[in-house]
Formats: sequence, C-alpha cells, structure tokens
Amino acid sequence: MADDKDVLRDVWFGRIPTCFTLNQDEVTEREAEPYYLLLPRVSYLTLVTDKVKKHFHKVMRAEDVEEMWFEYEGTPLKWHYPIGVLFDLHASNTVLPWSIIVHFKNFPDRDLLHCPSNSVIEAHFMSSIKEADALKHKSQVVNDMQKKDHKQLWMGLQNDKFDQFWAMNRKLMEYSTEDGGFRYIPFRIYQVTHTHRHTHTHTHTHTHTHSKKTVW
Repeated sequence: MADDKDVLRDVWFGRIPTCFTLNQDEVTEREAEPYYLLLPRVSYLTLVTDKVKKHFHKVMRAEDVEEMWFEYEGTPLKWHYPIGVLFDLHASNTVLPWSIIVHFKNFPDRDLLHCPSNSVIEAHFMSSIKEADALKHKSQVVNDMQKKDHKQLWMGLQNDKFDQFWAMNRKLMEYSTEDGGFRYIPFRIYQVTHTHRHTHTHTHTHTHTHSKKTVW
C-alpha cells in the first residue's frame, strides 16, 4: 500500500472545475452570478456545495427556497453517486468548466433521493463501506473498528483530509497473506440504463430491473 501512496494521492486530489448557474425560472431579488468551484471527484455533490447554496440564497427570498438539487443538460444529478462518476457518466466529453444548473424548486422525486442533511450522506457512505467489507473480509474489519474509527473515516471524506481518511481506510484495503487475498473483489459499475444487476466475482449473479442503474 505504501508504494501506491502517490497514486492514491493523485486520485484523492483529482478536481473538476465547475460552474454553477441558478435555474432561470427561480425567483430572485437581483441577478444571480454564477459560482465556480473545483469539485473533488471522490466526494458527493451535496457534501461540497454549501458555498453554492449560500451564494444563491443571498439573492433569493426564504419562502422561495426549497431543497437544492442539480441538473446537467436536463438530467437530474444523483447526489449519492460520487462526483467523478457523475462527470464521467454525463459530461466526460464536455468543455470545462462543467456547467451545472442549480434548482431550489420542483424537486424531482422520481429521479432523486432527498438529502436533508449530511447525516444522510454519511449513512449512505458507511453503508457502502460495510457492503464492500462484507465481501472482502466477512465484515470482520468494519466490526472490529470502533465508533470513533468510523467517524474518522467519514470526517476524512467530509473535510477532504487525505491522511485522516487513509489512516482508517488502509485497514479496509489490507488482507492476511494466509487468506491468499480478499474473498471477493467488490466493485460497482454505473450505467446510463435502467438495468440493475448485483454480482460477485465468483459464481453468484442476480439481475433485475431497477431505476438505480448500477451494478454492485
């Protein structure tokens, strides 16, 4: 793992220059200027856009503000997909900066999950960690970690702290040489389709139709 540290850092610090523009149908008291951010590929939109929300709130009345959501070329962006995945799925051929439209009205319930607080993002993130560890280590690593270790892992992601995150995540990436490797290699494939399949790298495969559009 030590030999890979430079690669891990390069992945962690990958950024996407992004321009956030308020939807033209939103009611504002004055013109809303675009807001620019360098988005971390490994994080989630709703986790790193508090500054975007505050920027546009300045030109809006409180009664005109509901839950914030994002759109790219008519497609609502799923906050529970990592930012890098969203970009690669929908905008990999676009000219930078990535142009995202911001909405505060007409939340698309059929397309997006609600995200009222960071605790929802944390629950989703930790659920993914536990699913992966169940495949790799029969959940032994996650179960042996204390609550403060789980919190350090999450806070490392939330605060964009590479060393804090990897101090805990390293445990999830190691295995005993006696075991000969992980039981399974967990991976998730995101597709712009309506097919949702669950699979392991061994012999078990399950397929069904679902709007989540992922393979896990």
